[in-house]
Amino acid sequence: MKKKIALDIIAFLRAIRQDKWMMAVFMGLSAFLGLAVAFGTPKEYKSSVMLAPETATDNSLTSNISSLASMVGMNMNFGSSNDAIYPELYPDLLQSMDFIVGLFPVKVTTKDGLVTTDYFDYLLHHNAKAWYMFPARWLASIVEKLRNDDTGPKGGDDKVNPFWLTRQQYDIAHIISRNIDCTVDKKTSVISIEVTDQDPLISATIADSVRSHLQTFITEYRTLKSRNDLAYMEKLFAEAHEQYVKARQQFAAYADANQEVILQAYKAKEEDLENDMQLKYNAYTQVYEQLQLSKAKVQENTPAFTVVQSASVPIKHSNKSKLSVMLLFIFLGAMLRMMILMLKKRREVFILE
Repeated sequence: MKKKIALDIIAFLRAIRQDKWMMAVFMGLSAFLGLAVAFGTPKEYKSSVMLAPETATDNSLTSNISSLASMVGMNMNFGSSNDAIYPELYPDLLQSMDFIVGLFPVKVTTKDGLVTTDYFDYLLHHNAKAWYMFPARWLASIVEKLRNDDTGPKGGDDKVNPFWLTRQQYDIAHIISRNIDCTVDKKTSVISIEVTDQDPLISATIADSVRSHLQTFITEYRTLKSRNDLAYMEKLFAEAHEQYVKARQQFAAYADANQEVILQAYKAKEEDLENDMQLKYNAYTQVYEQLQLSKAKVQENTPAFTVVQSASVPIKHSNKSKLSVMLLFIFLGAMLRMMILMLKKRREVFILE
């Protein structure tokens, strides 16, 4: 019969009581380390924005099915829109390199007004680092030098190419991607954007910039085809207008030069020019109508976003309280000492059943 190993609780508690002084030392050191970590961690502030995007209208049957499905947390907006980018994809969009790089040149100012620069420079030179991260950063820098893995583009860093970033640009982009969090409520399609930063004013500024960039991107995507159609109609309108003006000038010049001529050949030529001018005018008016419809189509396809909650400068930081960090480290220190005790006194605290 196979025997089982069990923990003798009484023996284990007796071992802890006998080891109370060393337990106190472990807990005291853990408390000190916890306070060092709590005071050495830079404060972070969170600012959030909530958007309600415009939803496409659909037929009554599909709308009713989608409404019933949303009540149980399912998204069944099938057949409602031809969009390839729907709200559920917005979190992935915000994490894309093209979107993040677009935030590099955003102008930011710290709450105390001492620093005014772009977001890339702020994260590169003005972002505080926790003291316990310096050994890891030092080791990482040594590894990078040994690897000599410079895969970035040659030349200056003035122009940022999302396709080929420098190592420095990639690191800053990674920091921004961690600072931005986006969630979408499947029932209401409300978009929540939360930005974390070490300065409250910059946190609110970037949250509003992310909202603005997202609206601009979605607007450009939704209106791409209609804007292309509008540009094509503007080109046709310019050509039709030029042809009509040219035909009208030819007719007027011929009519003025042959006012007293009664020959049928001249009259036939004048009628041909007048008919050609009329055809050009008809084409011109038709293209003009299509141009106005194209302009209206662009406006129709432009999505509307309702700002449910705008960005605001946070008052309190979002870090865990120093007391909670200290208590967590005390707990971890006690657990560590208990594990050491279990190993040292395993013959006493573990029994075979």
